Amino acid sequence: MVENTFIVALAVVFVVIIILAKTTVIVPQQNAFVIESLGKYSRTLRAGFHILIPFIERAAYKHSLKELAIDIAEQVCITKDNVQVGVDGVLYLQILEPDRASYGITDYVFAISQLAQTTLRSEIGKIDLDRTFEERGSINSNVVSELDKASDPWGVKVLRYEIKNINPPADVLSAMEKQMRAEREKRAVVLTSEGERDAKINEAEGDKIRVIKQSEAVKEQQINEADGQAAAILAIATATAEGLRQVASAVSEPGGENAMQLRVAEDYIEQFGNLAKEANTLVVPANLSDIASMVALATNIVKKGPETGAIT
Repeated sequence: MVENTFIVALAVVFVVIIILAKTTVIVPQQNAFVIESLGKYSRTLRAGFHILIPFIERAAYKHSLKELAIDIAEQVCITKDNVQVGVDGVLYLQILEPDRASYGITDYVFAISQLAQTTLRSEIGKIDLDRTFEERGSINSNVVSELDKASDPWGVKVLRYEIKNINPPADVLSAMEKQMRAEREKRAVVLTSEGERDAKINEAEGDKIRVIKQSEAVKEQQINEADGQAAAILAIATATAEGLRQVASAVSEPGGENAMQLRVAEDYIEQFGNLAKEANTLVVPANLSDIASMVALATNIVKKGPETGAIT
C-alpha cells in the first residue's frame, strides 16, 4: 500500500514538472518568442516570465532582436565598361516584428543575402571601373535602400551595407597602376612648370619694382639737386645784390670814395701779383705804372652807378 502511494506521488510530481515546463516561459533580454495556440499565431512574448496554456500554446519561433551581421560572399560583377571585378561585403540587419519574420518568409537571412548580391551586381553595372572605388558610399546607400524596401514585409530592417573588397583582374590592376603612375608624373611635371613660371613672374615683378624705385630715387635726387642749385644761385645773387647795395651806400658817405679807391688799388695789385705767380708768360699793360688812372676809372663807374641804375 505504501509503495503504491509512493509511486502515485512520483507520478503526480512528474506530471506537475511537465505541466510547469510546458506552461512557464522565461524570455531573455533582447529576445522575442512567437506563441502559437493550436498551430495558429497567438501573440509575441518579450523579455520576462510568462505562463502558457499547457498542451495548447507553445513557443513556435524564437528570435534575437539584436543587430545581426551577415557576411556576403564574394561574387563577380561586371562594370559598365565590361570589366569583371570580385566584390564582397557585410550586411547589418535587425528584426523589428518577430511575427512577420516568422510567417512572412521561410529564411529571411538567406533571402536578404541573395537579394543583396543581385542588387550589388545591378549597382556595379551602372558605373565604370574607375568610379567603383570612388562611389562606395553611393553603392552602399543604394543597396540598403533596395533591401529595406524588399525586407519590410518580413519585419526585418536593413540598417547598412558595407563593401569590404573590390578585386579587379590582375591585368586590369596592372593597367590601373600604370595609369596612376602616369597621372602622378604628369602632375609632378605640371607642378614643376608652374613653380618655374611663378618664380620667373616673381623675378620679373621684382626687377620691375626695383627699376621703378631706382628711377623714383634718381628723380628725387635730381629734384633735390636742382632745388639746391636754385637755392644756392638765389642765395649768391641775393648776397651779391646786398653787397653791392652796401658798397654803394658806403661810397656815398663821407670818406667812402677814398676808401673805395684804396680798395680798388689793393685788389688790382693783389690780382696782378697772383697772375704773375700762376703764369710763365706775363703780358704787362702799357699803363701799368698809371695805377691812379685805374683807380679813377673804378671811381667813375661807382659814381655813375646810382645815376644809370646799374647798382640798386
